[in-house]
Amino acid sequence: MKKKILRVLVLLLAAVIPVLCTMLVSRANGAVPPSPSVHDSGEATAAAADESVSPPSVLSAAESTSKVSVPNGNTAHPDDAAEEEMRGVWIPYMSLQLKEGERDESHFRQKIDTMLDNCVRHDLNTVVVQVRPFGDALYPSRWFPWSHILTGTQGQAVDYDPLDIIVRAAHHRHLAVHAWVNPFRISTGQTPPSLGKDNPYCRWQNDSDPDNDDYTFTYDGGIYYNPAYPAVRQLIIDGVRELVANYPLDGVQIDDYFYPSEEEGYDRQSYEAYRHAVSEGCQPLSLGEWRKTNVNMLLAGMYRAIHQTRGSTVFGIAPQCNFDNNEKLSADVLCWCRDNGYMDYLCPQLYVSMNHPVFPFKALADRWQSLVTDRPIKLYFGLALYKVGTDADGGTWLSDVDNLSQEIAYLRQSGVDGYLLYAYDYLENATPLPLHETH
Repeated sequence: MKKKILRVLVLLLAAVIPVLCTMLVSRANGAVPPSPSVHDSGEATAAAADESVSPPSVLSAAESTSKVSVPNGNTAHPDDAAEEEMRGVWIPYMSLQLKEGERDESHFRQKIDTMLDNCVRHDLNTVVVQVRPFGDALYPSRWFPWSHILTGTQGQAVDYDPLDIIVRAAHHRHLAVHAWVNPFRISTGQTPPSLGKDNPYCRWQNDSDPDNDDYTFTYDGGIYYNPAYPAVRQLIIDGVRELVANYPLDGVQIDDYFYPSEEEGYDRQSYEAYRHAVSEGCQPLSLGEWRKTNVNMLLAGMYRAIHQTRGSTVFGIAPQCNFDNNEKLSADVLCWCRDNGYMDYLCPQLYVSMNHPVFPFKALADRWQSLVTDRPIKLYFGLALYKVGTDADGGTWLSDVDNLSQEIAYLRQSGVDGYLLYAYDYLENATPLPLHETH
């Protein structure tokens, strides 16, 4: 009974003080604590802190920082990376997979060298590499199992450190490295084929403690971490702290996967526990605002952990370009842009053409740029390399074959800090690319 009462009290505190960790960060930066946001949902859909409670069976945040080594501490960072226009590419986990029979260090090094040499040939200066795709890790982790990407089986270790190889090889070529993390996703459909026994989800489901059974939820065949719980947020924060402590990363980035849907039900138990814990006479947050609060507390905790651990590493968020879609995913982009303590850079995924029938590129870019005007936040844009030469967006990529070069030129003219291309596999076969303009 005591456990249940404590659990409800924790949920109440998370709701009554929704921006606690952000206030701490903002106070440290001399900023005004954030206030509730007014969310803009005026567009049509284009297409479909650090927490005080540690998760069970894992080390505390202090232990994770003090007991890990820093093998790459003396690796040089790219020259003048902070001042140069970002010209980057996302490298998703699929691009890092090794063929059966070639799953060894030698083939991995060869693959990485080839990829990074290709990035240099295209005049890029940044790679954003997906190292945490499914509640797992492409590096040795105290918190998450080895990814199935390298061996075919989650939890099966390799005898080398893939991320160490990536960081060293990239920095040798003066390429900045941002570690791309998906904080919530554990599985989708049949990916990965199976979860390792040390996966936190499996531990929580198989132990004798019923209180942690709701630390995850399922939706549409997928499994996700539930950020309503301080212990879950702490696990994700500790995982990011570990990354930054162990590798001289130039940045950490999360993508556009937050809550999987605006639908009700999949986190009903945690939301109802929160509602019942609200004091009589007080108005509980709506489901959508409560979910945004949970996400915001996580982001503020990640931001603080990164800067406490390695001050030179920046934290970025890459939301969808469509404001309505972000609202449905509980991504509080207006709050992140308005208040300090959430991110160092924003990179909306503007995967639209110059003449998109609903969202023409310039109008959407201008709207995003207006959110960070006079704010200490760098603004990059994600560009749809994968749509070049296709009939996407009502055929506008075919009717205007110069889309990508026009978009890059417009961003430079507007004073945007750079761009990221999605994704690496399309870079391999792209000839020529409009990247060699005067910077």
